[in-house]
Amino acid sequence: MTKNSVELAKSVLDIEAQAILAMKDRISETFVKAAELIFASKGKLVISGMGKSGQIGRKLASTFSSTGSPAVYLHPSESGHGDLGLISKDDVVLGISYGGDSAELTPLLNYVQRKNIPMIAMTGKASSQLAKAARHVLDVSVLREACPLGLAPTASSTATLALGDALAMVVLEMRGFSAADFAEIHPGGGLGFKLARVREIMHSVELPVVQETTPIRQVLTVMTHRDVRGAAGVVDQKGDLIGIVTDGVIRKRLESQDDLMQGTAQDLMTVSPKTIDAEEFVEKALFLMEQFRINQLFVLDSKSSQPRKPVGLLHIQDLLRAKVR
Repeated sequence: MTKNSVELAKSVLDIEAQAILAMKDRISETFVKAAELIFASKGKLVISGMGKSGQIGRKLASTFSSTGSPAVYLHPSESGHGDLGLISKDDVVLGISYGGDSAELTPLLNYVQRKNIPMIAMTGKASSQLAKAARHVLDVSVLREACPLGLAPTASSTATLALGDALAMVVLEMRGFSAADFAEIHPGGGLGFKLARVREIMHSVELPVVQETTPIRQVLTVMTHRDVRGAAGVVDQKGDLIGIVTDGVIRKRLESQDDLMQGTAQDLMTVSPKTIDAEEFVEKALFLMEQFRINQLFVLDSKSSQPRKPVGLLHIQDLLRAKVR
């Protein structure tokens, strides 16, 4: 890479960064009203744009949909061939065009004006047809493009995307959209693992649970004949968790005592074991297991009438399987 190439690359980043920062001064009453319009809508957000604006529109539709505001992308060229039927009277339309006079947008503009459907415009030209058709106009003009030819949409598309993201996040805040809401619609991949709840992947049938007075031989049987092996929870007469017997504890007993089978669960158990609530995020469970170097956590339900009674068991293998799903 030549020195000129390095300088050009740095200059592109500088120009685009400045274009984004310039958007801060555009956060005005108009911007807030646009966000309120989307928030108050009983329908969906229909986003349309041509070329690079369309690609930005597709990304914004995905962002809005994933943060609590149902949104779809409508291709301007297809809109004039029947796809205008996608737009209902309860929808809000977000039109994106830097120049604002793309011929492909004409059928869409005519339709929303005829049907009195509210439109928000993101454009760099306040006098354009798109701006004139909109109820609220968001200015995405830039001083210059990062393209050395001054032709390819670069700084302008970056600024449009950033302002669109800002709009989506403000609407998210208006909705009170939470991490739990986010988890509901992001069940897949690494993000799904991060936001999954313990209740969703824990074992809840035939839990390896014994009484304080259970003989050690029977404790071992429970530990090896349940769905999750290698541990047994010890409960009192009320069913509350008071201890845990693990493979590690048994190995230590073998080193110090010849008769492994002598005694009861109370003699073997580790008191006050680490636990996790059923509504906690799976990521926290993984953190606890790594921090304390343990392979399993008994799951409790703080909202139940018996908050210390085990309702599930989570093993490190469950977390590994969930992470790679």
